[in-house]
Amino acid sequence: MFDYKLLLGILAVIIGILSYIPYFRDLFAGKTKPHAFSWFVWAILTGIAFAAQINQHAGPGAWITGITALVCLIVSIISIIKGKRDFPLFDWLCLISSFFAIVLWWYTKNPTASVILITITDALAFLPTFRKSYHSPHEETAIMFAFASVKFALALVALQTYTIATYLYPASLVFMNGIFVAMLIIRRKQLRK
Repeated sequence: MFDYKLLLGILAVIIGILSYIPYFRDLFAGKTKPHAFSWFVWAILTGIAFAAQINQHAGPGAWITGITALVCLIVSIISIIKGKRDFPLFDWLCLISSFFAIVLWWYTKNPTASVILITITDALAFLPTFRKSYHSPHEETAIMFAFASVKFALALVALQTYTIATYLYPASLVFMNGIFVAMLIIRRKQLRK
């Protein structure tokens, strides 16, 4: 019998890997300037979400989460080395809030509570990138974030089990990345006028 979840998991991984090619190209060309705080927190959170998905037997739908955690860590290291080092108070508050939520996750030791907390924390971690990109919308590679929505939508369908612990985080990533791309497109059009 054909296992469509396996195929969707593989497709999400392929789309994910291909989506990072233009991002890394733009990153090394200096066109894309990722926010170090966001990417560092995303690396931690996505790693936690991956562990929760594995714990809940998510199957092929979890594969892209694991790969994304690794890529987020790599981007955070590169952005710390190549990026700016002066951050406004708002960014520091978001980073501190993110770490507070991670401590709460550690305390709960419950996969469902953990995923709820990291989903909230991920949204907080996205705020510095939203703020930076609102003012400089050409400093992000929109196609990578668009493909992030697609890869996590495929991953949702590829999940073997559906619990809050397995689907909430990737569902939030579909939404957050989609909203981010829409904001980039709107801001780019506004600035062209």
